[in-house]
Amino acid sequence: MSRAPGEPLTTGRVIGDVLDRFVPADIEFTVTYTSRQVNNGCELKPSAIAVKPRVDIGGDGQDLRTFYTLIMTDPDAPSPSDPTLREYLHWMVTDIPNATLASMGRELVSYEAPRPTIGIHRFVFVLFKQAGRQTVSPPGSRQNFNTRSFAQRHAFGPPLAAVYFNAQKENAPRRR
Repeated sequence: MSRAPGEPLTTGRVIGDVLDRFVPADIEFTVTYTSRQVNNGCELKPSAIAVKPRVDIGGDGQDLRTFYTLIMTDPDAPSPSDPTLREYLHWMVTDIPNATLASMGRELVSYEAPRPTIGIHRFVFVLFKQAGRQTVSPPGSRQNFNTRSFAQRHAFGPPLAAVYFNAQKENAPRRR
């Protein structure tokens, strides 16, 4: 039995809390921390996500006028039971050329490693197609960022792809 493309995003409440329902584009979109690829709902330790990930974005490489924006947020900040900072912006890269890596784009908001203190947090990566190059302006704050309104303000249209992982505070090693 195959799953609907948006089902893991719905089950994880990414659809609803961060994004409206959308039809994923047929585009390669992979997020990898060191050697671990992010799959919807997987759990990663904060120590494994301290350094920004490699993000591969597909395409044919022929269309030199297509650019993307990558957004990473935490909809559970500061705690899942009281997300008063929803969404907290962890990273934003714009002007990513077609068929390249996010590192080829322009980092508008530098990567801030997730460090959840209470509960299990979701960290969501969303990919949008830009209307043109250098048309995206940085947000005023990392706190209370809103992916939907940001996308609307920049005329992105629906997301092309999204993926999320879970993380929670790591317990310190016990001393004897």
